[in-house]
Amino acid sequence: MREGAAVRLRPVLATATVASVGFLPMALSTSAGAEVQRPLATVVIGGVVSATLLTLLVLPTVYAWVEDRWVAREGEDLVPLPLAVTPDLDT
Repeated sequence: MREGAAVRLRPVLATATVASVGFLPMALSTSAGAEVQRPLATVVIGGVVSATLLTLLVLPTVYAWVEDRWVAREGEDLVPLPLAVTPDLDT
């Protein structure tokens, strides 16, 4: 898990940084139309920052917690839930 996090750290941070820096001129503008652009840019920058934190901190923590619980209950007859239910198209 740590190796996966280390591999994904640079791309996730690069994407978030580029997106946030790209919206900075819009967030700091004072020209005509800025009253519409500034709140939008602020929301987008906040969303990018919060999504990055969720991706890098919360998601791996939740995954590790679920995995630990799964391994602890491995002795029981657990059936993993399917990720998605797809209809049988062969019929």
